[in-house]
Amino acid sequence: MTSLTDTTEPAAPAAPGLTGDEAALRLRSHGSNALPQPRPTPLWHRIAAQLRDPLVLVLLAASVLTIITGDYTDATVIVFVIVVNTTVGVVQEAKAARAITALSQLTAPEARVVRDGAQRQVPAADLVVGDLLVLAEGDIVPADAHLVEAAALLVDESALTGESAAVDKAVRADPATADGRLSAGTVVLRGRGRALVTATGSASAMGRIAAMLTTAPGLTPLQRRLAGVGRALAAVAVLLCAVVLVLGLLRGQPLELMIITAVSLVVAAVPESLPAVVTLSLALGARRMTARNALIRRLPAVETLGSVTVLATDKTGTLTEGTMVVRRLWTPHGDALVTGTGYAPDGEISRDGLPITATADSDVLHLLQAAVLCNDGALRRPDDASPDWLPVGDPTEVALITAAAKLGIEHIPLRESLPRQGEVPFDSDRKRMTTAHHLPTGRVRIICKGAPETLLDPRVLTEHPDLLRQALIHAEELARAGLRVLAVAQADRPALPDDTDQWETALRLLGLIAILDPPKASAAATIAACRRAGITLVLITGDHPATAGAIAAELGIVTAGDQVVDCRTADPGPQAAAGVRVFARATPQQKVAIIDVLRDAGEVVAMTGDGVNDGPALHRADIGVAMGRRGTEVARQAADLVLADDDLATVVAAAEEGRRVYANIRRFLLYALAGGTAEILVMLAGPFVGLALPLLPAQLLWINLLTHGLPGVALGSEPADPAAMHRPPRPPTETVLGAGLWQRIARVGLVIAAATIAIGMWAHATDRPWQTMTFLALGATQLAAALGSRARLRSWANPMLLVAVGGALLLQLAALYLPPLSHLLGTQPLAITDLLIVAAFSPLGYAAIRLDRLLHPTRKQPPATGEPQPAAD
Repeated sequence: MTSLTDTTEPAAPAAPGLTGDEAALRLRSHGSNALPQPRPTPLWHRIAAQLRDPLVLVLLAASVLTIITGDYTDATVIVFVIVVNTTVGVVQEAKAARAITALSQLTAPEARVVRDGAQRQVPAADLVVGDLLVLAEGDIVPADAHLVEAAALLVDESALTGESAAVDKAVRADPATADGRLSAGTVVLRGRGRALVTATGSASAMGRIAAMLTTAPGLTPLQRRLAGVGRALAAVAVLLCAVVLVLGLLRGQPLELMIITAVSLVVAAVPESLPAVVTLSLALGARRMTARNALIRRLPAVETLGSVTVLATDKTGTLTEGTMVVRRLWTPHGDALVTGTGYAPDGEISRDGLPITATADSDVLHLLQAAVLCNDGALRRPDDASPDWLPVGDPTEVALITAAAKLGIEHIPLRESLPRQGEVPFDSDRKRMTTAHHLPTGRVRIICKGAPETLLDPRVLTEHPDLLRQALIHAEELARAGLRVLAVAQADRPALPDDTDQWETALRLLGLIAILDPPKASAAATIAACRRAGITLVLITGDHPATAGAIAAELGIVTAGDQVVDCRTADPGPQAAAGVRVFARATPQQKVAIIDVLRDAGEVVAMTGDGVNDGPALHRADIGVAMGRRGTEVARQAADLVLADDDLATVVAAAEEGRRVYANIRRFLLYALAGGTAEILVMLAGPFVGLALPLLPAQLLWINLLTHGLPGVALGSEPADPAAMHRPPRPPTETVLGAGLWQRIARVGLVIAAATIAIGMWAHATDRPWQTMTFLALGATQLAAALGSRARLRSWANPMLLVAVGGALLLQLAALYLPPLSHLLGTQPLAITDLLIVAAFSPLGYAAIRLDRLLHPTRKQPPATGEPQPAAD
């Protein structure tokens, strides 16, 4: 006779546990059951890391040079920009890298153990190898262990493995057997057990994951690109300094004047507002992302999303609802479909397109009634404490209760009317559960539910072999479609047999129930949007290959029949390099390996996840994206971006914002470097056309301050191009000045310089104040170019740019007419006719920017095919 509660192999002799003295000795020898905490990074180290940026180094050099020239105003502005940029960077970085602390918080604060022959509560940190754990429903497993006793033990390992279904555990002779092993951080959903601790602290499964989170994050694509710009600008600055100095000395100019002029040109060559523009663009992007439910934890990650070429996503809770839902029913009378999502009993059950009723479709009624009775789960109604329907117990069993409620079957009244008399709980060997219920007539109803391969057996059922064969074929079809299938059978007996082995014989098949964690309603549209944007989707999950493949095919990640890699039997690295898009049964280490392969191939990878097992991959990816609602704290702390709404569509919205940020940085570089190029050309070409010293050093610095200041920063707020998500991301190897930007800078700079030199030459030839007119023309033409740089010319999407340009133009005029400024800058008041001449030429800066777009066009509308288009500004 089988016990009504024992679900294991013959149990090992009851372990006595350790003595208190022995536990104390092991604790001193091996250390506490706690994850190692990283040493805090000193503040000076964080500041030094920010100041090592090549562009910041150029700005530091420029500030020193401006101090040498005595231009303390410009030096103050440059230093202020450096301080703000460094402060923002330090604050943002200080909020990251807390994943190991979060891992520690996931472990149980206390544990029940047997010591000195008695149960006692001890701090989880005091557990040692060899301790005998006592586990019950709701407990967090505090350390790795193997079972020595188990009764109906069901454990949720989803946070650690990604497996959507809870796992039954049983005693096994081999401690390495998966279903006899427990891992730290998992949760007991049902049953009880005892287990011997095999690993603690950093040696546990949680500790091994923590070790994978200790590597420092690498540079983002934007940081790498700006570092390249910084190095290029540093080289140009040194070269210009030498060229101007030598040419001036060859023309007989005083050494001191030429040193000051050369230094001024160095400052002109460096867009010192770039860090401010980048910081402001990222900050505004972060704020806009927050409004769209995407919370940024590391500021450079804002732009990284716009550069993503591969989005690696997990399945449960990201592409799917994260809840088990009955989708299909089968009885010998036919199929039925079940609609609805979540645990709320909303939806209907239909057959052949018509709703099923309890009176007309008794076969479905009996199937669902039996599934509710042979069931240990419960469904809690919404109340003041929670507005949602809450599952209690095994999510699969709660899904059966929810499906029954859609047919009007209330689980509590049904169970009260047919009280349970006995049970043989589910275990991983028998793969079925059997309950006995007292009928009002005095008879006993025996109900059995379990895996089709064990229940659809002539030794269990009385059905004709043809019907059993039909049921098995149908069950296999449902399983191949990625659904979890349960068979249900029952029989009414005059009395309950004493021998439980007789319970599971001569039963009548009621039908099959197919359960699925359904895709989110928005998932397919989100994946289609990613495809239009040129972003490749890769599914990496710890779930079953059939389930992963079915979801991937349904959502359009792959086509039916494409390869699904089972990471238990195949190395995922070569498969990722070969372009496989679905990886199932992936461990945390394998997820990281897949990410590494993709990154080594030159991809910019974003990884989404919510579990502890996703933490290392989130940390390793170029940008980690964690779920804010159902995600673990470990995932949130390891990520760069947290989705407040757990919706993958928010990633697409955030990617659009990232592309806007990058486009605005390039827009500023075009404007600022074109202006700097024009200043350099004017200074170099002027002496050859009769303008001995076209501009004084102070005048150069003033123009640089006005044009690169507020107008440049305001360009960082330009709105997104509506067609941005219909183009592929920029190639990861492309520099920030790539895709023709440096050619555009040269073209626009040449036009601005030509207009300025033409005015200066005409003024010199007509005996007008040519240096002042050159000064005004160079500044005004650059400001006109700022207006031409707008993303949407006929809109008020960025009014700050208009205000900034207007204010800068007034300050440029003030430099002519306010005596203190004109004296400082060496300018003269201009007559109205001279002003009108400059006003007539300055719109050439606007025209240069707009006409240049004809040579470097941006496709505004997506093509009819929806295929991604080449990137453009």
